[in-house]
Amino acid sequence: MTFFRVAAAALASVTIASGAQAQDISLRSHDGKVEVTGDLLGFDGEFYRVATQFGTLTVDGSGVTCTGPACPSLTDFVAEIRFAGSSVMAEKVLPALIVGFAQQQGLSATPNRLTANTFSYELHQPGRAAPLGRFFFDAGNTERGFRAQAENQADIVLALREIRPEEEQAAQAVGLGDLTRTRRARVIALDALVPIVANSNPLQQISLAELTRVFSGEITSWAELGGPDAPISLHLPEAGSGLAQNVEDRLMAPSGTALSEAAIRHDRSTDLVRTVAADPFSIGVASQAEASTARALPLTGGCGHALAATRQSIKTEDYPLTSPMFLYLPDRRLPRFARQFLAYTQGIEAQMAIREAGFVDQTPETMGLGVQGDRLANAIASGGSEVGLEELQRLVEIFRPMSRLSLSFRFEPGSSRPDAQSRSNIRHLALLLESGTLDARKLRFVGFSDGEGAASTNARIALLRAKTVRNAVLAEIETAIGDSVEITVDAFGEAMPMACDDTEWGRKVNRRVEVWVQ
Repeated sequence: MTFFRVAAAALASVTIASGAQAQDISLRSHDGKVEVTGDLLGFDGEFYRVATQFGTLTVDGSGVTCTGPACPSLTDFVAEIRFAGSSVMAEKVLPALIVGFAQQQGLSATPNRLTANTFSYELHQPGRAAPLGRFFFDAGNTERGFRAQAENQADIVLALREIRPEEEQAAQAVGLGDLTRTRRARVIALDALVPIVANSNPLQQISLAELTRVFSGEITSWAELGGPDAPISLHLPEAGSGLAQNVEDRLMAPSGTALSEAAIRHDRSTDLVRTVAADPFSIGVASQAEASTARALPLTGGCGHALAATRQSIKTEDYPLTSPMFLYLPDRRLPRFARQFLAYTQGIEAQMAIREAGFVDQTPETMGLGVQGDRLANAIASGGSEVGLEELQRLVEIFRPMSRLSLSFRFEPGSSRPDAQSRSNIRHLALLLESGTLDARKLRFVGFSDGEGAASTNARIALLRAKTVRNAVLAEIETAIGDSVEITVDAFGEAMPMACDDTEWGRKVNRRVEVWVQ
């Protein structure tokens, strides 16, 4: 039974009566018994979406006849999808994916500039005059993207940060659904926030605490960081951009401080990086993908651990300021063409397109124990006093024949809920298991903790988290997996710290679940 018939059964008496009102579309069942009237919100080639006085209805087009001035043409229908949000994603990431999708489908992709900030891509099939699909882009910033979606001016938001509570509430209020759900918030690429300086600047690394004090305006001279007695010039992305809001949310908010008003703002990240690279007394925060002409500083803690933003540390989320790139989808049916494109963005060909565009893809990588000397050194030097040699020996014996997957899992502050990148990783690992890629393998979900509290308690919590992640991955699987996959859980608590436990960000990095394969 179609959705139309289900809705019609409930609304037959009132929708027939509403036909006398001035509406721009009328959908009548083929037997003429039921009619739905209202304002057309969208048509995807299969389903009509209609705003009626009783709410928004989705109606199967195969069961109705459409009359009225807004009825779409069924013979030359072109599927359209509207994106709004981050200019970086609109201008660099999505075009690479669209071109790759077109090549996979045997189509050609033609860009069309509409205004200074808007453009489209049309996908054409050889021998057909009309395009098969059209992608519209409004390249602005993340905040504007969420506003456009709430105002029905965009279907999908391009976001450089997670949705904020007030944006989530606005989306719920207009019927877009819960945009925090895994299938509504999709990570398509990875990036990171990195502090940058000129190559001639003597500073080699900086702690997150120092970085926060610098950008709050508390530290104003390079002498306070061990450099020359010269004022620090601050550079940030434009206010309201996803990158700038990420700095506020990820860097400043945990310490309850605000960004200094003395910071110079830049409309484009490339201009920010170019300015900092040319000035030895400047410091900025930029996208790792666009920071090549300046020097990115590793982040340190009080115990001496240093973490640099590399492809692997971003994929594993071992680097604390990772910045996933999101597509936020409405809780409604999108055109088949759009669904096919979204499916493509999760595949291996799309990951190669993302890497070629200069961003970090989500293709799982493996790392053997032999290339993780720093981690083992940290385990020996910084493991809690309650972690004995016997437990470290057990760790080495278990991991020696195995390799670590780059799909790691971390949690929201004060919560057992996986963070955004980890929720995406749950889906990716489920797809790997469904596809048979990990058949005849042993998978071990291994929990780790920070060093706060008793080691025995931390080990129990780490084991519980490992079981939680394993269960979430198995719950995400939609088809049966092979019996040859052996899945176990384990935990080593605080035995292998990635960062210092003297800061909240260090503790968050240490609280994780890793996946090891053999």
